[in-house]
Amino acid sequence: MRRAVLAAASTATLVVLLLALKPHQTTTQLAVGTPAPTPTSTPTATSEPSATASASTSTSSGTYTGDAISTRYGTVQLAITVKNGELTAVKVLQMPSEGRSQQIAADAVPRLTQEALTAQSARIDAVSGASYTSQGYIDSLQSALDKTDV
Repeated sequence: MRRAVLAAASTATLVVLLLALKPHQTTTQLAVGTPAPTPTSTPTATSEPSATASASTSTSSGTYTGDAISTRYGTVQLAITVKNGELTAVKVLQMPSEGRSQQIAADAVPRLTQEALTAQSARIDAVSGASYTSQGYIDSLQSALDKTDV
């Protein structure tokens, strides 16, 4: 009988301790998949779409800066280069840069960039283990693409 009471009490204590755990604290907490408001970012295109573009084809060219997306572990911001309507390069302007987040971003960013260049869109898969960084990357990429004719 004492064992049953002791087991029940220790189980209850363990459950309370687990529920008391809190996630890492940041200045801005976001739910997964929720885009962050970015009032301080000023995305701009460095060149205008080609003057010879027809109404039926997309021939935009230039460099476009995506919104700075605040994630749980840092800010993600990209700039893209588009030539003749094709995504040709993705440059990382901001990525999480502290401790383990920096290591995760260093592993995830090349994979995300390759997928974006292959897909020619922001419809790419997130990198396992880097879900916040991946979502920030995808959101910033989409905001840059929204500024083009692509």
